[in-house]
Parts: sequence; C-alpha cells; structure tokens
Amino acid sequence: MSGAPSSGGTRTTAPYAARHETSRGRRYPEPVSEHRTEYQRDRDRVIHSNAFRRLVYKTQVFVNHEGDLYRTRVTHSMEVAQIGRSIARALALDEDLTEAISLAHDLGHTPFGHAGQDALNECMREYGGFEHNLQSLRVVDEIEERYADFPGLNLTYEAREGILKHCSVNNARQLGELGQRFIERRQPGLEAQLANLADEIAYNNHDVDDGLRAGLIEVDDLRDVRLFARHHDAVRAAYPELAPRRMIHEVIRRMINEVVLDVIDTSEERIARAGVASIDDVRAADGPLIAMSAVVHADHVALKHFLGEHVYRHYRVLRMTTKARRVLRDLFDALFDDPRLLPEEYADNARAAEAELGKAGRARAVADYVAGMTDRFAMLEHRRLFDPGERT
Repeated sequence: MSGAPSSGGTRTTAPYAARHETSRGRRYPEPVSEHRTEYQRDRDRVIHSNAFRRLVYKTQVFVNHEGDLYRTRVTHSMEVAQIGRSIARALALDEDLTEAISLAHDLGHTPFGHAGQDALNECMREYGGFEHNLQSLRVVDEIEERYADFPGLNLTYEAREGILKHCSVNNARQLGELGQRFIERRQPGLEAQLANLADEIAYNNHDVDDGLRAGLIEVDDLRDVRLFARHHDAVRAAYPELAPRRMIHEVIRRMINEVVLDVIDTSEERIARAGVASIDDVRAADGPLIAMSAVVHADHVALKHFLGEHVYRHYRVLRMTTKARRVLRDLFDALFDDPRLLPEEYADNARAAEAELGKAGRARAVADYVAGMTDRFAMLEHRRLFDPGERT
C-alpha cells in the first residue's frame, strides 16, 4: 500500500495512514459515495445512530441526573474525537476515520459507567461474559436497525478494528478476520491506536474537572500530582487574580496541550524509527507507534492513580455505583427469569436467540436490552418492575 499519498477528502495523508481507497471494505458490499469517503460515511452513520444519541444520558463518572455540567458518554466521546482529530492532522493520518472510531468507541457501554459493565459481566459470567468493547462492535454490526440491506451500520473494517480495542483470544477466534490480530499479536492501524490514546487523555484530564466541580477533590489535593502541579503553578504565577473556575479551566487546557504535543512528537519519532511505509507495515510493527514519551506517560499514570484513589473510590461515587450494580443485577435477573417482561420486540429477540443458542442466547438478548438503557431509563424500568406503586 506504499506509494503516492492518499487524498482523504481535502487533505493529503501519509502513506502509512489508513486509506479509504484501499480499505478492507465492509461486511456487506455497497456502492461508493460520490461525495464522501468511506470513513466519512462511517462517521456519519455513527452520529445518526440510536446508540450514539443514547450516550447523552449515559454516565461518565457521575450519574446523569446529578448535575447538568458533568461529562456524559456523548460529551466524552466528542472530546475524544476532538483530541484525536487534532493529533491525526498533525501526523497526517485520516481524521475522519479517527473521529469515527472516537465517536463509536463507547456505543456498547452500559448505563452507570464501569459499575454497570461490572454488574452485567457478573450476570453474564456463565454465558460468555460482557465486555463493552465487544458490545460496541455488536452494536455497529448487529443491534442498530436503520438500513434495508443489512443489519447494523456496516462500517468499514478499519473502523470496526478501532472500536475493538481489547479482546480475549477465545472471543477473537469467533470474530474471523477482525479477531485475527489478537491471535497473531499484530497492531491495529494508527488511527485506531490514536483513538485509544485520545480516550485516555480525555477521561484522565476531564475527570479532574468533574471531580473538582463535584467537590470530591480540592486543588490542594492535586498539588502532589506532577502534571497538575506544574501547570497550576505556572498559571497562578501568570494570572494571580484569576477566578478559581477559570484557573481550573486554564490548568486543564494546558495539561491536555502538553500531553497532546508530547504524543505528536513521540509518535513522529516512533513512526520514523520503525520505517513504516504502509498500514500493513504498521500492523506488522513490534508494538504501538502512537504513544507518549516515558516521562509524560509516568505523569499521566500518576494522575490516573490519583483519580482512582480520590475520585472513583470516593464514598459518594461508591454509594452510587453500589446502587447501580444492584439496579442492573435486579433488571437482568428479572428479565432473564421471565422474558415476557421485556417489550414485545425484545421478547421476540430473546425467544429467537434461545431457540438457536439455548439459555446463552436468551441471556445475550437480555444483556443487549439492559446495556442499551440510559441511566434514567434503567432507574425507571427498575421502579416499574419492583415498585408496586409505580405505573408499568
């Protein structure tokens, strides 16, 4: 695939970027678009999907109804896409593919964030487990119902490759060509690597903002975190009278900028050193080529550990996640025990899946329904099923 650079819409991409003209294609062949590249179509299909719209009411850290300004899955996904596109442009990668993967990476996430995923995984332990990356792929491959000619969104191989960030070897064996790289320990394309790293950059820095806004942490708590401390000190020195809210925004803006610039510089060096000339070369590389430097990565990890200790395990967050796990376990158990409680369409899916795969099929159909819920719908459905005074 090396040779002349590809024109991805209005700009020229590097020869080692994903190239829509030589994409591995879609599961169901379609005519090409006259005015859009294949990766632009991927992005547009994600944005117009039902699953993407539901992300506006799915939690990032804080449950949706707790405040209007906290991140949700949809705002997080947009922030990931913004960071990803900025880096993709600097590295001459395909921006549209990077954005498509970034916007789609959380489509399969449960309500109530990671607490919901953990609960649903426990419920599905005997039936293949539940993992949100696999569920995101399931959403775009099967669950979305929008097109007359095929199930799902029929995204390109490269977009689907980026959505599936992690996968066990057992699950990979069931995914054909898409799972082969996990078996052979090969790398995904650079756009997929970039979307994965942009996800980490976004949630690490923006969870600082939400944690401060929620009062779970204070600025003084963060003074031992190197990445935060050096930018906070610089901003205070330059703007000693700046209001606290603007101070925090300026600090976080600079934190993100430092990491992004470091990723660009480090990735450029790695790409040059690896001597890759095509996406096939990227996939055959010994390791990821999109990365932070060792120093910045250490600071990034230190911030992640701080958030884990002081935000994600804060008693107020733990109280909510405990309730969330209970809600999802109750919903799954009730609907699995009696699928007639499901809405008619989902009950039909459960019967068909059970006829084909037994209890594992019924469980997967119930998991699909529960995973697709928003936070507030899950709480409402729980009341409908368990509160005698709630109207069904």
